[in-house]
Amino acid sequence: MDDYPLLNLFLTMMYVFLWVLWFFLLFKVVTDIFQDHSLNGWAKAAWLIFVIVLPYVGVLVYLIARGKSMGKREAKQAKEREEAFRDYVRQAARPEGEPGAGGGHVSDLAKLAELKEKGHISQEEYEKAKAKLLV
Repeated sequence: MDDYPLLNLFLTMMYVFLWVLWFFLLFKVVTDIFQDHSLNGWAKAAWLIFVIVLPYVGVLVYLIARGKSMGKREAKQAKEREEAFRDYVRQAARPEGEPGAGGGHVSDLAKLAELKEKGHISQEEYEKAKAKLLV
């Protein structure tokens, strides 16, 4: 351990961190090239070749030329994913009687409990219907 001073250890850790950061940035740029619908196939191929053949220059030029639109596309995709999630939650939470409603076990159990409380069905009938619903 005496042959490898602490400063060299820190420098090595910094180089590894920068190397990982570089690959993250490279993969982000390549992913953005393929996800950008405003580019045609030839433009995507040209950017990809530029990024692969001259990686440092290619990535930096891509970030300078298309960095702002890269952030806008990412924000738009995040908004679309959020809206899709909200639509899914709304659809799944609809009451059973509405069209497109999700599962109705909870409302069926609530109706059974209400019938039992009002005395319209016995405890035995309630238990049988509940077992049938939960199976």
